[in-house]
Amino acid sequence: MQNCKRSILVQICLLQTMKQNRNSLYIGSLTLVAAIGGLLFGYDTAVISGAEKSLEIYLINSLGLGSLAHGATTSSALIGCIIGGLISGYFASKFGRKKSLIAAAVLFFLSALGSAFPEFLFFTKGEPTISLLLTFNLYRIIGGIGVGLASAIVPMYIGEIAPAEIRGRLVSFNQFMIIFGMLVVYFVNWGIAGGRPLEWINEVGWRYMFASEAIPALVFGLLLLLVPETPRYLAIKNHDDKALAVLTKINGSSEAKAILGEIRKSVAASANVPAEKLLAYGKLVIVIGILLSVFQQFVGINVALYYAPRIFESMGAAKDASMLQTIVMGIINVIFTVVAILTVDKWGRKPLLITGSIGMAIGMFGVAGMAFSNIIGMGTLIFIIIYTASFMMSWGPICWVLISEIFPNKIRGQAVAVAVAAQWAANYFISSTYPMMMEFSGGLTYGFYGLMSVLSAIFVWKFVPETKGKTLENMENIWKRTA
Repeated sequence: MQNCKRSILVQICLLQTMKQNRNSLYIGSLTLVAAIGGLLFGYDTAVISGAEKSLEIYLINSLGLGSLAHGATTSSALIGCIIGGLISGYFASKFGRKKSLIAAAVLFFLSALGSAFPEFLFFTKGEPTISLLLTFNLYRIIGGIGVGLASAIVPMYIGEIAPAEIRGRLVSFNQFMIIFGMLVVYFVNWGIAGGRPLEWINEVGWRYMFASEAIPALVFGLLLLLVPETPRYLAIKNHDDKALAVLTKINGSSEAKAILGEIRKSVAASANVPAEKLLAYGKLVIVIGILLSVFQQFVGINVALYYAPRIFESMGAAKDASMLQTIVMGIINVIFTVVAILTVDKWGRKPLLITGSIGMAIGMFGVAGMAFSNIIGMGTLIFIIIYTASFMMSWGPICWVLISEIFPNKIRGQAVAVAVAAQWAANYFISSTYPMMMEFSGGLTYGFYGLMSVLSAIFVWKFVPETKGKTLENMENIWKRTA
């Protein structure tokens, strides 16, 4: 017994020494730079919330088009997100995590300027045509490809540089930056639209909203030039010296050698696995990754994010007031994302997901009940806040944490690409059908999202493994047992 106590004390001392040797400032800097991609993800997806009514007037109503065209235009970036998600695995494996993120920064920059001035070179300003509408959608799709790349590769990058016991916290920080990006653009949209005539917003203001994204996109691209490639990618490509150098800077020399040895064992053990063979570890891990992504969208979160000002206006709020209420919702989202960051490595992934699903179900069924009763007011706002707060403390960040860590090293690039592409396909379906569903029945629309929240809780309880504290290399052992 005495020897056992000594052994435990020695392990604790070694763990403390390893933690002390870590370069926390360096780890934080790498995480922050990568997570700017998350900020741009949030910025690009939420900027449409302030501009979609102006776009409806300028490009939809003036051409005599209806709600289907409006929904498709509002959600057009999601087509690019699907494409970006699908190609992210190839880019991450072929060119590396760092270069893929640089490509995403370039796409964000081009999309911001193109969406703001779609008439550039080929069209006359103030004369909307079908061709102009298609060109605008093309620029939004280009930005969407950037979002798709960033959504897959940013969590992958952070997950591959993060120590196991704080990986959940660091990957969750990406979700914080996504929500922070949304909050920033809500303030930007409000600042552009606040107090100005509606005619000016519909003619000029919406262009400023899109163009503002070029600034963080440029900063992201420049900062990426200063960060290294991930050590796991370098090791997979047999650049052990470079991988060890990065690991040493992150963890200290003694722990770096141990981690590299573990990575090399993982690479050697999967040497007979064909490169990026998706089903090398069985179907279950892929199905779980896909369903995590699909449920994250089928609960309806992006309806609340994309159409937030319109939802608040339907409650009777004026244009400026609806923008302000959107900012309040954004602040609440940031607060509850911080809750997830502080608890994910303490409570674990599954408890947070199940708790969040229950909260989302309460919120959405509450909104549905108010809609069926034709009661619009503060009660509806409270239920929306319950719903979004529950999502932000659970499915918002934790889904990305799980997607970044559940897949074995050998198939991570392709598997993350499939999961992320499924997520964006589900996002597009939910977002583009929302206007038509609301025309049919608001109560049934929100009730559907509540039902999906219930099913998501059952899915996590039955099928999703707990990954708290496990190294990325440990993931292979989980799926080998189930393959």
